Parts: sequence; structure tokens; C-alpha cells
Amino acid sequence: MIKRLSFFLFAILSGQVYGQERPELALNQTGYYPNAPKIVVLITDHAVSGFDIINAKTKDIVFSGKPSGLKQSNNSSLKTQVADFSSISTPGKYIYSDGREGISHEFYIAPKVQSNLAVASLKAFYFQRVSMPLTAEYAGQWTRPAGHPDTKVVIHPSAINKQGRSDSIISSSGGWYDAGDYNKYIVNSGITMGTLLSAYEDFPFYFDTLRVGIPGNGNRLPDLLDEVLYNLRWMMTMQDPDDGGVYHKCTNAAFDGTVMPGVTKLTRYVVQKSTAATLDFTAVMAQAGRIFKKFDKQFPGLSDSCVKAAKKSWNWSLKNPSLLYNQDSMNLLYLPKVTTGAYGDRMLEDEWFWASTELYLTTGEAEYESKMKTGLEAGYSLPTWARVHLLGIYSILRLDKNTDRVNAAKMKLLKLTDEYLSTIPSNAFLTVMGSRKSDFNWGSNSNAANQGILMINAWKLTGDIKYANAALTNLDYICGRNATGYHFVTGFGKRSPKHPHHRPSEADAVAEPIPGLLVGGPNPGMQDKCNYPFKEPETAYVDDYCSYASNEIAINWNAPLVYLANAIEAIQYKTGYSKLPQKK
Repeated sequence: MIKRLSFFLFAILSGQVYGQERPELALNQTGYYPNAPKIVVLITDHAVSGFDIINAKTKDIVFSGKPSGLKQSNNSSLKTQVADFSSISTPGKYIYSDGREGISHEFYIAPKVQSNLAVASLKAFYFQRVSMPLTAEYAGQWTRPAGHPDTKVVIHPSAINKQGRSDSIISSSGGWYDAGDYNKYIVNSGITMGTLLSAYEDFPFYFDTLRVGIPGNGNRLPDLLDEVLYNLRWMMTMQDPDDGGVYHKCTNAAFDGTVMPGVTKLTRYVVQKSTAATLDFTAVMAQAGRIFKKFDKQFPGLSDSCVKAAKKSWNWSLKNPSLLYNQDSMNLLYLPKVTTGAYGDRMLEDEWFWASTELYLTTGEAEYESKMKTGLEAGYSLPTWARVHLLGIYSILRLDKNTDRVNAAKMKLLKLTDEYLSTIPSNAFLTVMGSRKSDFNWGSNSNAANQGILMINAWKLTGDIKYANAALTNLDYICGRNATGYHFVTGFGKRSPKHPHHRPSEADAVAEPIPGLLVGGPNPGMQDKCNYPFKEPETAYVDDYCSYASNEIAINWNAPLVYLANAIEAIQYKTGYSKLPQKK
């Protein structure tokens, strides 16, 4: 029976939790879908006996329940209880309360509850654009000048063409700033672009109509692909037209200070070609080639140019199969010394597999299939910039017509997915994220997002609701259902990062950081030597510009967030926000 609270009691219960050092509640601060699971995690040393869900407008209690028993976290000294109110499906604004003085939280239930976050995560890439001004029409209060033009980039001595290239300067405009710094790296663009292109291939019905407020809508290209195209054109400038090899990065010799883009006028360089960069480039160009084929009218010849570039870089890689980028060794031989991000991958089997897979699926040519086959037996692991094998597997599952190959890949992928799922009951926050302490490292939030993508792929293969719900647990994690109490995306939630390690957000005159950026998250390595109030694996996070080890942003972290948040929205959208589909 619905009970009415007195005004006095309600005033006590509606106090906010976030003035405290350690969170008392962990929940999705963005909100919940009407017919999806809904839980709040209580962080407490003393068991709470009951909780209420209150209609924020009427002050009526609409649900009362008992939380689970106390559970010790495997990743910190925290203890938790779980309050489940999944049966509430009526859209509205609600308040969670468990009777503890000052402990409550408002939240929303709504059909498109993650849509703003999903859009902002993609638009964040617009704010990372190099070589163009961000105007008030699209950037709002975060407007800024163009920054680094990169029209006269010096070819570093390490990158001089051995065939005797005579010029020493190229134009390498455009692209995205990689992270909190102002450099551009092919290797990290590789996994970023592959993830974004895969999002489009998996959910074209959704992305074809998604608008996020960026320049270019007049060309009738989906906004996701418009944004991808901005970086794709930069990547093309990084290929040596003489031999097809790809420069590892476009960079200052040293990092810029905490200034706005373009304030410093330091010389920009393209440095040594590497096999990792060239193979990542190959994979991206091949995948882009087949996707942009659909848009030949808007961009005549673009698809063909991408495939041609992919084949040329592939041929360079065959001649240079293991040219690693070792920045320390390079600096012993050439000046100026380069001290920006290295992205020095030492293992290339996964890059060979990804590149050959994308080329084969785009062209159907046997030479790429034979190379692809050699990588099929490798173990499956979560993608990172240095481990891109699973990106190729996703493409095989999506497009390959070889039934035996697809079935074998499906079996191995579901085995990996089920291993993650089996850990959820023992996790104090009931998320896929945190299944092991090693989940918490540099860029741990990208692990959460990539685990979510893995779950989405399992759902696509099986239609089993458990995988879609598991993906949602990790979106919940990113949005606040975690041991820090932070919503890890700037501009969202009751408690989100205000001081990310992101030069434009720190150096501009705007109090709020640029929205839609996913910060790195808990990292017990604490390599930045900042002052961390908590240091256990799942709590080692600090919202401080000093903390590049836990609070920086990066394009390869935002890309899986784009996939995950928009995939969840797409699935809900396709079913009319009623329920996630379940195959019989």
C-alpha cells in the first residue's frame, strides 16, 4: 500500500551524499530504462535492513524492499549491499532512501535515459579536432581558435625516406588530438577508428539518423561517419606516397604545457615509419573502404582511395614485417629527441591478423585470406591499442561467409564472454567490470567499455537477454555504480570529474570541462605520483588535473564508450524501449 511521507521526513531523506569522502551509495547517476534491471549498491560496514523508492513529485513510497546481505569486495576493503528495484517501470523521477540520515539519491527512469550521454560521448571527438576553429554554433561556451594548423610538418631524421625523398616538409592537417595532449598518433587512432567503424557496421539503422550537432550535416552522411572522416583524412596524410609506409605519429618533440591549442608554436614532426602503425592504418582504411562504398554519391572515389591506400600500406608491411617503434633507441641516433607518447607495440601478430581480416572482408582476395588464417587460432583477449586481435574477430563474426570459421569464432568468443559473466555474482558491485584486480589499470574505464562491447557482440550472436543486461552493468559502472561514487563522464551525473587531465578543459576560461569525455578511472599504479585519497585497486582515482594516470582522457577510451552507450540506446530504440529482445 502506498504511504505518504511527512514533509519533515522527506526533507531529511533528500539530502545529498556527495559531500562525503567515501560514497555511501553507488548507482547509475544518468538513470535507468523502464524495463531494464535497476539496482543501487550501498557502501556500508553495517547492514541496512530495508529501503524505499519514493516518487519525487508526490512524495509517495512506491516500492519497499530488503537489500542483500553484506558482501566483502574482492578489489578493496569496502563492503556492500545491493538494493534491487527492477520491478518499477513507470517513467519518472524517484528518490532512493534507506533510512540512514542524509543518505538518499534522486534518479530518473525514462525510455531514452542514456541518449544525451550517448550523443555527448560522440560529440566529444569534435572537441578534439585539430586544425579547425570550434565555433559557438557547435561548441557553445567551449569555442576556440583552430590550434595546430600542421600544414608544415617537418619529417624527422628518423623518418627520411631511404629511397632519397628530397622534400623535408609535409602537410598533415586535421585529425584528433589523441588525449589530454596535443599530438596525433596512428597506433591509437587505429583502435579508435576500428571501434567507431564497428559501431556503425553493427548498428547502421541507428547511426544513420543520429544527429549530434557537428559540422557537415549538409552532405547527408551520418554524423558518426562525418566525425570518423575528419580523422580518416588526417590518417591519409601520414602515408608516404612514395613507398606506402605510415609515419608513427605527428608530434612536438616534447609535450606542450597547460595551454590552449595553438598557443605554443613548437615545431611539429612526423617520425619513423613503423609496422604497427602501418598495419593499423591498413585495417582502418580497408574497413572504411567497404563502409564508405555506401556513400559513393556523397564522396565519389573515397572508398576506392581507402582500399588503394590499404593495399599500398599492406605491401610496405610485407617488405618491413617487424620494424618496431623504439623511441629510446631512436633518440640515441637522431635529434631532436622525441619524448611524447611512444605507443611502442612489440608484438605484431594481432596487427597482421586485423589488417589481413579487414582487407579480405573488403576485397575477397585470397592473398589476404591466407594471412588471416594464421591468426585464427590465437587466444581471445580484450582489445587495447596494443592488442587488436578481437577487432578482427568481431569483423569475421559480422561479415565472413565461411560458416566453419564463423562458428569456431563464435564458440571461442562466447567462452570468453561466459568467463566474465560467471564472475558477476561474486562482485560486490554486480558488474562485469572488476571481475579481477587486473581490470584496474591505466585507462581502466576503457576496460569496462570494451567488456560491454564484448557482451553486446555475444547478445548479437545469441539474442540472449543475459548478455545485453551484462553490458548494461558496465554502463552502470561508468555512470556511477562503482567504488568511487563518480560518474566517470564529464558533464554528467551528480558527481563527475571537474578537473580531467585535458589541456583545453584546464586552460580555457570555462569552469566546466568539455562534456562527454571518459576519464581513465581507478589505477592503483598511480604513475603520476599525485595525492590519491584511496589507493586500493577499485578506489585509486582522484579528480585532479595532476592525475594523468587516473584522470586523463583519450580517444581510444571514448570510442568504446561511444559504442557501448549508443548500442544500448540502439537496442532499446529498436524494441520501442519496452524490453530487450530475447530469441527463442
